[in-house]
Amino acid sequence: MSRWMSHEEMRALLRQRLKSSRYEHSIGVAETALKLAKRFRVDEEKAYVAGLLHDCAREFPNAELMQEAEKRGIEAGPVERAMPLLLHAYIGAYRVKELYGVEDREISQAIWRHTVGGADMTPLDQIIYFADMIEPHREYPKAGQLRALAETASLDEMLLAGLSESILFVVQKRHLVHPDTVTARNEILLKMHRS
Repeated sequence: MSRWMSHEEMRALLRQRLKSSRYEHSIGVAETALKLAKRFRVDEEKAYVAGLLHDCAREFPNAELMQEAEKRGIEAGPVERAMPLLLHAYIGAYRVKELYGVEDREISQAIWRHTVGGADMTPLDQIIYFADMIEPHREYPKAGQLRALAETASLDEMLLAGLSESILFVVQKRHLVHPDTVTARNEILLKMHRS
């Protein structure tokens, strides 16, 4: 007996609420997260569900994200106020319970962190963050290189490459770099230097 609605029910509800390209992306992230979970012996059900629902709050237009965050008592920092799209991750961490019946702290946390990372990322957090970057529908210059890492590298090495690529991308776009992304990257580097 599932702890929450079935995958089929989740997919049906998600398909109703997201534009088709976002829905296809969500399926891609779920399937990629499942593969990574198998490789790294992480809970496969949690990885699939977190991957499937990671963008569930993308149903809201950007203009409404601040209001949706305030409704849930989510505090927006200066980076989120400047780039409200980032709030979809935090709102999504609440929406999984509100709409999909998923009451699981690890899944909510992985969804919360899938866009900018964070301190002390768990293997599930790392998998969802990385799966979001490498799912088959993603096309950008380094996507193939990052996908290749998913076959051979350690989870920390994969995440380090993903976080570094993310920072380079936002710097090139002259966007703000979220402090949580820097924290996550620095933690991995410090851990690698210690071992």
